[in-house]
Amino acid sequence: MNTESSLPLSGRTALVTGAGSGMGAAVAAHLAALGASVAALGRREDRLAAVAAASADSDAAGRILVVPADIISESEVAAAIAQIHRELGSVDLLVNAAGVMLPNPLADGRADEWDRMIDTNLTGLLRVTRAVLPDLLDGTGPRDIVNISSIAAHVVFPDYAVYAATKAAVTALSAMQRTEVARHGVRVTNVEPGLTSTELGTHIENERLGAELAAMFDAIEAISADDVADLVDFVVTRPAHVNLRQVVVLPTQQA
Repeated sequence: MNTESSLPLSGRTALVTGAGSGMGAAVAAHLAALGASVAALGRREDRLAAVAAASADSDAAGRILVVPADIISESEVAAAIAQIHRELGSVDLLVNAAGVMLPNPLADGRADEWDRMIDTNLTGLLRVTRAVLPDLLDGTGPRDIVNISSIAAHVVFPDYAVYAATKAAVTALSAMQRTEVARHGVRVTNVEPGLTSTELGTHIENERLGAELAAMFDAIEAISADDVADLVDFVVTRPAHVNLRQVVVLPTQQA
């Protein structure tokens, strides 16, 4: 029996952004365990290498290719896609997991944080998606775009306005993408996690907001990056004619 060929994602090639940590790292590992060849893209090459090494140690059937690149750079994304094509071939599964969360009151006017969130969470996602669309549109069989948004897209969190705006844009973009690519057999899924245990919260410089988030983690058993990756596994292993278009996943205690 050929175990590798019997795995649900055997023969598929995935690109996962933000793969150096958190949800992106978990998704990359899960997809490789299901047999996919995975391009793990992120800014921190050492983190990507650790994800690839851990996957290799677990005897995952699929290969993880380390692809260091910053999605806010047009030239780095172009070079990354060229590397993926050389080493893995065409991409038929894209998971846009890269993101940053830098909350602050609007009155603080942190334009540097606004730019970083917009450039990563929205423009970077668009840049990567555009780069692999030719692969997705020209392919056959199951093909997927999975965008990791947030419940902040439609749930009000004071002082998270710009982060929430970027995630609302991702949610809207996912619906609009679907109108363009569904007729070509490409599925688009928007995933909106609630409170999730990742390093995202450690980037918050505002001490008050950092303490408030820490208190939420103390009060609620958060979902994990692996929980989100399990959900992505389910989404992309449905029959090709089935598209789970919108999935909201929350900790049980987060009503």
